[in-house]
Amino acid sequence: MQTVFPLIVNKEVTEYQGNDYLEYPEEWTEAEYYGDVDEFESVAPSNFVSIVDIRYRDRTICSKVLWGIPNANEFNGWFYNCPFRIDLLTYATRGDDNEGEVFLSVSDGLPPILSMEKERKDGKLWMELRDGLRLSWIVVNKKMKQAANLASWSPLGGQRHWPTDKDFLIRFGSVLSAKDIFPFQVVECILIMKFRVIHTEGEGVPTTLKLTELSMQLEDMEGSHVNGRNSLLILKEALSCRRSKNYSEVLESCHLYSKAQSELKEEKMKSESRLDRLCIVSGIAAFLTFWYCIL
Repeated sequence: MQTVFPLIVNKEVTEYQGNDYLEYPEEWTEAEYYGDVDEFESVAPSNFVSIVDIRYRDRTICSKVLWGIPNANEFNGWFYNCPFRIDLLTYATRGDDNEGEVFLSVSDGLPPILSMEKERKDGKLWMELRDGLRLSWIVVNKKMKQAANLASWSPLGGQRHWPTDKDFLIRFGSVLSAKDIFPFQVVECILIMKFRVIHTEGEGVPTTLKLTELSMQLEDMEGSHVNGRNSLLILKEALSCRRSKNYSEVLESCHLYSKAQSELKEEKMKSESRLDRLCIVSGIAAFLTFWYCIL
């Protein structure tokens, strides 16, 4: 992929309004929570195709295709009520340009790493991965003849040495509209790429990394995983959202989302703290009342 497929840009993140974020209806009808039932019935998992490319320093190291959504055969099956997640390395087989395991080594332009101990100190490998890796995850709706790139092309963040010393987690993603599906009107599409160091120069062989995870999942503003049913609706609508090749616009929409999410977490912590203090005061008052009645 020589040019960046248009990325999703969603700046319609509702501005934070204090406790307004915490005011939900006590009971939502099925139509309010899931959207229009007729609309949902028009969304079939088999309508979607994922076309995924990983590039490192302008060189394609992985191209995979996934036809449909895995494990979504039955309408009332577990997929629709359980957290939505696609692990591309597990399911993508048909139509792959390069089948099998994916490696990244010095021959691809990766800098030689003498040892993991040295890497922990200077972070050279981590910076190289963060600056050199690019991800395109294009989702196509065959029925609607629409497509969009759900990745951010460049990494949005990541984590070194997680969960083990030799693992490097790189995060990509985008902000998708969830209007009329969730109270916050938006969700985050999180794409995780994980590499593990399997050889270093100190072992007498070229530095080599193995791709161990390439996954997609959706999370709401509170960090809860979106189920399969809602995810299909969100993906359907996402393909008709505004798109752009301007990476700075994508970053801006992600920053708006992160800001609103941080403010929500802060307000929830404050509310919980106020509730804890109220419970303590009520407990003390009840204790004093008890002893006053005894005396």
